Amino acid sequence: MGPYDGWANTPNQTNGRPQRVRTTSPAPLDDAGASGRATPWRPTVVNVAPTAARAGAEAGTADRARRVLRHLAAYVALTKPRIIELLLVTTLPTMILAERGFPSVGLVLATLVGGAAAAGSANTLNCYLDRDIDEVMNRTKRRPLVTGEITPRAALVFGLVLGALSIAWFALVVNPAAAWLTFGAIAIYVVGYTMILKRRTAQNIVWGGAAGCMPVLIGWSAVTGTVSWAAALLFGVIFFWTPPHYWPLSMKFRREYAAAGVPMLPVVAADTKVAREMIAYTIAMIACSLLLVPVADMTWVYGVVALGLGAWFLWSCVGLLRRAQDPSRGKLGAMKVFHGSITYLTLLCVAVAVDVFLPL
Repeated sequence: MGPYDGWANTPNQTNGRPQRVRTTSPAPLDDAGASGRATPWRPTVVNVAPTAARAGAEAGTADRARRVLRHLAAYVALTKPRIIELLLVTTLPTMILAERGFPSVGLVLATLVGGAAAAGSANTLNCYLDRDIDEVMNRTKRRPLVTGEITPRAALVFGLVLGALSIAWFALVVNPAAAWLTFGAIAIYVVGYTMILKRRTAQNIVWGGAAGCMPVLIGWSAVTGTVSWAAALLFGVIFFWTPPHYWPLSMKFRREYAAAGVPMLPVVAADTKVAREMIAYTIAMIACSLLLVPVADMTWVYGVVALGLGAWFLWSCVGLLRRAQDPSRGKLGAMKVFHGSITYLTLLCVAVAVDVFLPL
């Protein structure tokens, strides 16, 4: 290595950054040149600028993408997807029963999409109106309006727009009857239940729960353009199912409801009274499910399944009453009844759908 070979610092800059310069020994005389002068020495600049700026830009892009995804997830959370899923479980079997077969795929998809949007609208507006309650309860304090991920104004606009789109969707793609029933479902849940009943009466979930029954009427009208006694009985099944489904959850979180000032029946009444009412509603639910056999021309297979499921769920409510009367029998087990109610409704809906295709 010559005296000038190696690396040296230079004030030259590329893109505003100092560069390291490769220095070389002076070149020999240019023998081919006419003047015989030596070739002038020039440093060779090698750009080894650090990639910190590029890495920072990439990290910033990834961070923005994560923020956008988190924001979108917050909007989805406002719609309460798990509740929507349960509502849609009742819609498809109802459409199959109304069609006495499988409806067109396009109609099914249109109804499910519109139903999901309508339920999402109602749930979002419920979150907007109940954000003060959600802030108090541990079960709901992580909802987007409580954490500040979504502003109240944004949630209100999102809920109203989603509701308007769902009604328009049903009117344009399905039929006017389904659109009117969708409007009624949103109004019952938002105005009837959330704004009027929830904070004023212990029977709030009984009458407000009618909104959760509307998907069966919407599904039936999507196929037939009207409603029938069979659809009314399915409505009755879910109407009477709602209290024994929701009250066990209220038992579990009674202290939180009390702190939030929501007079759910388990907050203001003894467990024995709640359990007795659950049994009464369950008996009415079973009656509606069995009346579906002659009214909707169901087979004996459905009748046996409906009777068996109803007896099983009724026994779980009786067990809840016995434990409420005698604590020595063990823990109340309210959440076991709650999860059992979901299993009951899901299997009953499967039985309705399958029965249509039985060659009996």
